Amino acid sequence: MSADDAGDDRHANAGQDVIAVDADDTEQELVNRLDAHTGDGIRHRAFTCLVFDGEGRLLLAQRSPEKRLWDTHWDGTVASHPVEGQSQVDATIQRLEEELGVTPDQYDEVELTDRFEYKRYYENAGVEWEVCAVLQVTLEDTTLDPDEEEIGGLLWVDYDHLHKHPEWYRQLRLCPWFEIAMRRDFDAE
Repeated sequence: MSADDAGDDRHANAGQDVIAVDADDTEQELVNRLDAHTGDGIRHRAFTCLVFDGEGRLLLAQRSPEKRLWDTHWDGTVASHPVEGQSQVDATIQRLEEELGVTPDQYDEVELTDRFEYKRYYENAGVEWEVCAVLQVTLEDTTLDPDEEEIGGLLWVDYDHLHKHPEWYRQLRLCPWFEIAMRRDFDAE
């Protein structure tokens, strides 16, 4: 059954589209967001943004318990999907403001640092199959106003410590895309 056939009890994501892509992140078509995250999934474009402060600490954000996939897991720091015609940088700027209340006057630039493909299933609820861009931003002003519908909690961690001892953070139940982004960054050093 497609998301369009599910009736009035459809998940909110059923009303949104994501950008299906090939392995090289070349846009293919728009697909229903819920369809992209159920069954075997549909490969689509996504991003995660790592937010740092001036001391080199990374802001981890706990996903809201209301999230359908990876609820209450810790992410670094916002993650989402750009919409049609939107760059990943522009999508990141938008999500930083929507999820954390962080505005562009709090940082200099959003830097694209990596891109990778991954596929992970979550319990019996769905799948992530994404070509994920990794972006980074350093806050000059760390004032935050988190949206409780998106963010369950916030935690500043020492970035170097997390790299040297990722196993010490397993109790936080990290999101798979964040673990991959951090491992790839660590391996690149």
